[in-house]
Amino acid sequence: MEEPNPRSLDTIATDALSSVLEWLASDYLRVEVSGLDNIPECSPAMLIANHSGAWGLDAFVLHNLLHRELRRPVYFHASPIVFRLPPVASYARQHGAFADDPTLGSDRLTEGHLVGVFPEGLDGVGKPFSQRYRLRPFSPGFAVTAMRTQVPVIPVSIVGAEETYPKLGSIASLARRFDLPYFPVTTLLPLPAKWRITVGEPVPAPASSDTFAERSAATRRLCDEVWFTVQGMVDRDVRRRTTAFW
Repeated sequence: MEEPNPRSLDTIATDALSSVLEWLASDYLRVEVSGLDNIPECSPAMLIANHSGAWGLDAFVLHNLLHRELRRPVYFHASPIVFRLPPVASYARQHGAFADDPTLGSDRLTEGHLVGVFPEGLDGVGKPFSQRYRLRPFSPGFAVTAMRTQVPVIPVSIVGAEETYPKLGSIASLARRFDLPYFPVTTLLPLPAKWRITVGEPVPAPASSDTFAERSAATRRLCDEVWFTVQGMVDRDVRRRTTAFW
């Protein structure tokens, strides 16, 4: 019997996940998006978003939405864990997600593309539900890349993911078994929280300086400015709702 073509299986898996994400965003999570006009139509930029929810569903919903609305590729920096999970690894690979790149997609930016980064990393999705929407410190790598490539940084806030997959605890034995940083105690299926995604105004990257000390200081300022901007956008959108499931 002829063996199935692995590429065909990858395509089937990717198409299936894309359809599920489309349904989740449009019908189940009822995602409202604003500020898409802040993303350039053809020039490069870095999209910097908060990261939350026990399983990191926000990364896939955001990518699927941007891929559909912008009609141009968006390359996301992903955790290596993503590529160990067969159901999502095919989707990530076929849509240009990348990991283990210390330059955070500099080559893609210099080619004129969009790059998305979640600078909280696993700390963002790993925080307990009691600390929801309190952003963890941003890793400054994105600011280094933005300055090196001189591309603008576009802040993005995502509200709703914390309630969709609330992290209520962690099971250490399962985390060790599957070699994960944590194994969350959460709902089996996503809860139908309503999501709001807001794209903020671009923050220009400061000009690169001749000295290491000045470059480091400028990098830190840019990182802090974007962190405060995203946290402020998240706080504002959380205040706007009367309930997470409205």
